[in-house]
Amino acid sequence: LAELLGAHPEEIVFTSCGTESDNAAIVGTLRANRERKHIVTSRVEHPAVRSLCQYLQKEGYTVTEVAVDREGMLDMQMLEDSITEDTAIVSIMYANNETGVIFPVEKIAEMCKVKGVPFHTDAVQAVGKLPIDLSKSAIDLLSLSGHKLHAPKGVGALYIRRGTRISPFMIGGHQEHGRRGGTENVASIIGLGVAADLARRNLTLENTKVKAMRDRLENAILSNTPDCFLNGKKDQRLPNTSNISFEFVEGEAILLMLDSLGICASSGSACTSGSLEPSHVMRAMGVPFTAAHGSIRFSLSIYNTDEEIDFIIDNVPKIIKRLKEISPFNKFTDIKTDFGVGLKGHTHSH
Repeated sequence: LAELLGAHPEEIVFTSCGTESDNAAIVGTLRANRERKHIVTSRVEHPAVRSLCQYLQKEGYTVTEVAVDREGMLDMQMLEDSITEDTAIVSIMYANNETGVIFPVEKIAEMCKVKGVPFHTDAVQAVGKLPIDLSKSAIDLLSLSGHKLHAPKGVGALYIRRGTRISPFMIGGHQEHGRRGGTENVASIIGLGVAADLARRNLTLENTKVKAMRDRLENAILSNTPDCFLNGKKDQRLPNTSNISFEFVEGEAILLMLDSLGICASSGSACTSGSLEPSHVMRAMGVPFTAAHGSIRFSLSIYNTDEEIDFIIDNVPKIIKRLKEISPFNKFTDIKTDFGVGLKGHTHSH
């Protein structure tokens, strides 16, 4: 795992998942810097960071959420202006889990270093998809989750740069050099190690074969399906992720029809399944209400085939056409997106 990240083995702490890694990084840093009470994050973070920050606000911390533009890119000026002498940590994700948009974390890390503030990045989506070399980086803390790179579920890791001040999040025995108490999940850790080795070998495929399949998938859907658009900056995304909004149809209905054909996709974050609200990422990006509920994420891997892409390309336009035929929106001719006109639905993941 250290080899995949360009880190030293002693800088790796094994955890149960990405959520624990995020919590350990943020809470551990706050405990080590108790005199500071300010956190800087973004409006599009995964719930593992966003919900934690909302909880910490109730505990007396102040939180600044940096805005994103219509393409999902961070407002870097707002970020820089938000860091103060009271800032205990800056936590910005490496790549967004819904749109795949990649944030300039190296630049942010350098900015934080100059200001003397620890920088943490939730890299759950990026590890194994993008080349990462922490030996040449100013990133202090980096979270990852095993199942995102084909390791077992229930294992993750936290990178802690040597010299970074952090208090243990899990208090217990001497495991992980006293940085995370509790019995290690050895079998899954071995699985994570094997997955990291395979991911390192397959990075070129991820950024060539997988990227080409993703581009072909989304270009065909956007060309053959009316009233749809891509979410996220086109040339600054993970190679495997495509998020497309379909106007005037419900994402839940799209997923059900895709599922009936054996096509696995998701709407919003898998960790917010059951929510009646549109994705907070889509809202932060200013996606119209008429499309926010119809946003679908396709996540590819080296194990997908061209035949599977062809199958999706052939069926998605048919599904959207069918849903539009039965959509209540067809009864209206002047839907105003700035009034909350739409169907109530919920995010779902397969």
